[in-house]
Amino acid sequence: MIKVLIVDDSAVVRKILSEELSRYEDIDIVGTAVDPYVARDKIVKLKPDVITLDLEMPRMDGLSFLSKLMKHFPLPVIVLSSLTPKNSETAMKALDLGAVDVLCKTGSAYSTQDVSLSLVQAIRAASKARVAPRPTTSADKQERVRLSGSLLTKTTHKVIAIGASTGGTKAIEAVLAAMPAGSPGTVIVQHMPETFTKTFADRLNSLCQMEVREARDNDHVVPGLALIAPGNHHMVLHRSGGNYLVRIKGGPRVHYQRPSVDVLFHSVAKHAGRNAVGVILTGMGADGAKGMLAMRETGAHNMAQDEDSCVVFGMPKEAIKAGAVEEILPLPRIPGAIVSALGRNGMG
Repeated sequence: MIKVLIVDDSAVVRKILSEELSRYEDIDIVGTAVDPYVARDKIVKLKPDVITLDLEMPRMDGLSFLSKLMKHFPLPVIVLSSLTPKNSETAMKALDLGAVDVLCKTGSAYSTQDVSLSLVQAIRAASKARVAPRPTTSADKQERVRLSGSLLTKTTHKVIAIGASTGGTKAIEAVLAAMPAGSPGTVIVQHMPETFTKTFADRLNSLCQMEVREARDNDHVVPGLALIAPGNHHMVLHRSGGNYLVRIKGGPRVHYQRPSVDVLFHSVAKHAGRNAVGVILTGMGADGAKGMLAMRETGAHNMAQDEDSCVVFGMPKEAIKAGAVEEILPLPRIPGAIVSALGRNGMG
C-alpha cells in the first residue's frame, strides 16, 4: 500500500481527493493537513510514502514548506496547482526544489475523473521515485557539447525526438542545456498539463543555447529549435517535401497521457526514419516503448537514460525490454551521445 498525505487548505479539495483516491486498493490516505505546520507533525507521526501539496496555503506557502521538507525530511511530493500561468511558474519552481510531479487541481479545465486518474498514476510513480539528494561527482558534471561546422551541414535534415515523464523536467533541461545552438530540430513530449508546458518551454529557452518554445500547429522543425508538445494535446511529426513540421491534435489518451510519447515516436518513425535520434528519459509506465521500437526498426538511433540517474526507471526500462534501445547511458553522457550518433556515417 502507498501511504498518502494530502496537504491542502481547501476542505472541499481534501474531501474530493480523499474520496477519489480511496477507491484504489493500492492507495491508503493516511491523513490530511490544512497547512504546512499540521503537515509537518503528521509527516513525523504517519510517515507517508507520498505527499500531495497545494502551493497556496495560510501560515506558510507551499514553496517554503517544500524547500524545508527537501532539506530535512525528503519525500516524494506531487504538487497540485490551479490551471493559471502564474501558478504554472510557481509549479516550475516547485519542480526545481525537488517535487517529482505537478498536476492540475480539481475545478480547473479538467474533470474530477481526469484529475484522479492522472493523480493515481503520479502517486504510483512518486512512490518509486528517488528523492534523496545525490552527491555531485565529476561524472555528474554536465558539459556543453560541440558540433563542428562540417557536422552542422550534415544535420540539417536530422530530427532529435525526446520523451519523458516523472523527473523529466530536470532531465530535459540537462540534455538541452548542453546542446549547441545549431543542433538539429528537436521535438519533445514531457507529460504535463496545459499552460505548464509553455512555462516549462519559456524556462528552458532562458537556459539553453537553442531556441525552445511550446509547439504550435504547423511549426517547422528546423536546426536550432526545440519544440515542446503542448499539454493536453498530442504532437506528431510530418514531412512536407524536404521540410519537417509538427501537427498538434486531440485524440484519446495513450498510456493515460495526452501528449503521449508513443504518438510522437510513431510519427517520427514514419516520417524521419534513419534521420532521427530517439531519447527516452526518466518516467513511470511504458509510454514511448512501442514508438521507440518502431523508430529503431526504421533506422533511427535510440538511447535511454540509465537506472541510476533516473528519478523513475519506468519508461526507459520498458523501452529497453522492448529491444528499442541501442545505448543505455547516465544522463550527463546523453548530449554527447546524441552528437556522436548524428555524426555517424549511417545517418543521412
